[in-house]
Amino acid sequence: MKAKLSRFGVLVAAMLLTASPGWTQEPGVPQAPGMPQAPAAPQAPAVPQATAVAPVAPGTLPAPTKTYSQQDLDQLLAPIALYPDALLAQILMASTYPLEVVEAARWVKANPGMSETALEEAMQSQTWDPAVKSLTAVPQVLQQMNDKLDWTQKLGDAFLAQQQDVMKTVQALRAKAKAAGNLESSKEQVVKEEKQGSETIYVVEPAASDVVYVPIYNPYVVYGTWWYPYPPYYLYPPHYVYPPHVAFTAGIFVGAAIWGHCNWHGNHVSVHVSHYNSFNRTNINNPNWNHNVDHRKGVPYKDQRVAQQYNRAANDKAAKSREDFRGRADSGRAEMKDMDRGELQNRAGQADRGQMQDRAAQADRDQAAQRLADRSQAQDRAAQADRDRASQRPSSSYDRGGYDRASSGGFSGADRGASTRAASTRGSASRGGGGMSRGGGGGGRGGGRR
Repeated sequence: MKAKLSRFGVLVAAMLLTASPGWTQEPGVPQAPGMPQAPAAPQAPAVPQATAVAPVAPGTLPAPTKTYSQQDLDQLLAPIALYPDALLAQILMASTYPLEVVEAARWVKANPGMSETALEEAMQSQTWDPAVKSLTAVPQVLQQMNDKLDWTQKLGDAFLAQQQDVMKTVQALRAKAKAAGNLESSKEQVVKEEKQGSETIYVVEPAASDVVYVPIYNPYVVYGTWWYPYPPYYLYPPHYVYPPHVAFTAGIFVGAAIWGHCNWHGNHVSVHVSHYNSFNRTNINNPNWNHNVDHRKGVPYKDQRVAQQYNRAANDKAAKSREDFRGRADSGRAEMKDMDRGELQNRAGQADRGQMQDRAAQADRDQAAQRLADRSQAQDRAAQADRDRASQRPSSSYDRGGYDRASSGGFSGADRGASTRAASTRGSASRGGGGMSRGGGGGGRGGGRR
């Protein structure tokens, strides 16, 4: 009996395994000895294993692509790299607002000779960025930036995108000019050399703090042999005769108008606070300079990262405006809760009257426009009716005889004798018909005038 049960159990197990072959794929499930093996289930395709990526050591990530190459920076900065530090910083800041540079240059041209206290007073009513206002004290520089607007915009874009590269490029150009014997102290300027590690920093200051002498030089030769196939930018006209070395304009009294400062140790520009406050009549205490997107006036930024940065600032400002509006709306609702019913009714009545007046004025405008349209349509219909009647009127002997209704003469084709005599005969007969014929003729002419 036990043998039968054992054989029966083996048969049942075999049947179950045959009906469910997937059971045989589970790991760790032993197969009964002597039991027939179920066919193997098809294997799923192997999933490739992700290759382990070794961690990147700090400082080995590739640097982001820069908008301006070193050649671009050399060409852009060559015309101004030897300018006094304060004036250089002022130009760099103002170049980020090219449209306001144009406006300021036009203003200076329309107001020549204004300087010192009168200029400072006039600038208080202008809405340009303070960096642009300050250059009105140096009209020649402002005019050159206006005349070379393409250069001005590129300079500003490069300064915003790669400020440290711009400052380092100025120092590299000054080193070349020094080696070529074209960067020396004089009665117009003082050139200082400062050590920063193994590097030499060249600082250029005016001989008098409130007077600026603008350098004049040929950027193609002042740095020694130019090292690129394409020349640098020029600020003077193509046929301008440059001095053999560095020369200077006459001294320009600027007072506190030039408040820019070059921080060569940090490779950025900053603000001379006391000069800034004096010229702009403000009371700031932060020496950091920040670009103000509101004064950009829609001029696009070339560098994408700069564009994202300042467009985000514009979007944040718009969001703040919306929040301010919501705040005013909430305040209005709160104010309404505190009003009594009579005051609410008065304000509602005023609003209703205003709306009614607006609607009435709009209705009058709409009616006037509709009357004008109706009149025009009526005239068109009348003209079309006249054309239709003219086309349906049977041709008369006058038409066949050559009478031209549009003509100022009585007959046309007067050189045709037979036709002319026949027309004359018919005319005599018509005149002999009395007043009715004349009346009818008059009616006909009247119909022609309609």
